[in-house]
Amino acid sequence: MPTHNAIGAIELSSVGVGYRIEDEMLKAASVELLIARTICSGKYLIVLGGSVSDVEAAIHAGQAAAGEAIIDHLICPNVHPSVFPALGQSVSLSADQLGALGVIETFSGVSVLAAADVASKTARVTLFRIHVAMALGGKGLCLMTGSVADVRAAVQAAAAEVRSRGLLVSEVVIPRPSSELFAEYL
Repeated sequence: MPTHNAIGAIELSSVGVGYRIEDEMLKAASVELLIARTICSGKYLIVLGGSVSDVEAAIHAGQAAAGEAIIDHLICPNVHPSVFPALGQSVSLSADQLGALGVIETFSGVSVLAAADVASKTARVTLFRIHVAMALGGKGLCLMTGSVADVRAAVQAAAAEVRSRGLLVSEVVIPRPSSELFAEYL
């Protein structure tokens, strides 16, 4: 995956509008389409990566064309580089990386991206999974590991970000998780 320094996302209430907006956004700037798909509850999610100016231009074009179909949106400049591999589900953990387990669950796919960025910028954690909307009823899920103190700090900061949007479902820290909780990532 190319190196990006910004991520942007729009979650829409209409699949048809989603296709139109995706086209508008891709024509507006030089961005990479990371996710574009229907998600649970009949919504449409578009996630883009690129330079800050290109992501801003694409998201603004999408917002201008979407009208009332926008449920949530995000422009995250200078995104933490660990967000992209976790979003792409390409993170493998070694046994020595396993520590406390942190979980952030959100009501929207977009807000979990903001949470992941804040978590990784707050403390020394390893983001190993960002699950956006599919098979979650349209919710978002972010999993991280690290020392208990780091995971607590990261989860608290991420939860505060999502809470400010009114979209927090849960924040969980498990200090000494069973290794089975990490089984599919080893």
